[in-house]
Amino acid sequence: MIIKAVIPIRKGSQRVQNKNLRPFADTTLLESKIKVLKKAGFFDDIIVNTDSEEAIAMAEANGVSWHRREPYYASSACSGSEFFQHLGIVTDCDVFCYCPVTSPFVSVETMMKCKALYEEKMQEGCDCVSTVSDVKEFLWLDGKPLNYDKENAPNSQNLPDVKALNFGFTMVKRESLIKNRNIIGDNPLFVTTSGMESVDIDTPLDFYIAEQIYRKVILEGKNILD
Repeated sequence: MIIKAVIPIRKGSQRVQNKNLRPFADTTLLESKIKVLKKAGFFDDIIVNTDSEEAIAMAEANGVSWHRREPYYASSACSGSEFFQHLGIVTDCDVFCYCPVTSPFVSVETMMKCKALYEEKMQEGCDCVSTVSDVKEFLWLDGKPLNYDKENAPNSQNLPDVKALNFGFTMVKRESLIKNRNIIGDNPLFVTTSGMESVDIDTPLDFYIAEQIYRKVILEGKNILD
């Protein structure tokens, strides 16, 4: 079973300028992700999929593979479904691992847990394992509550157990990725992450907070919960 990790990097991110490659404490988000994937040690290849020459140079400097993404698949005209399917098509493997740099704190232990669950359950039809976060929020859509009765509101801990994909780490059968045009397969299983591992960098504030966490926890070895 050939397992490959793919790190998607698009040049010129829209909401956080150059977030993937700009300085992040003593490193960059891309270099930090490469380091943890190497430490996991079970990937047959680690591939930076990108339209950025700077990212390609960084991949080479860190001893991993790269794939130069075609312009359309790095553009806003490309839908998420087209993008996911294309990643599967250009990555020759049995199992595809989606590893975005915007989730900088996904641990080796969580990756190993996902791998063990995938291997344990694949004979039962499991074709995907993905990280998720618990959502205990009072959700509304179109003027109506989604997950509670506003006239009989529960305590927040008693809200339904809703899981949200956090895209921290996903293992999916390549055939399913291409067929479904999505990193979530037909028969997914989920591994819940919390705290640091659920951090997703999407805004300038997210980037700032994640960098401060990295400095305190990774560089200084402090427990931010103390």
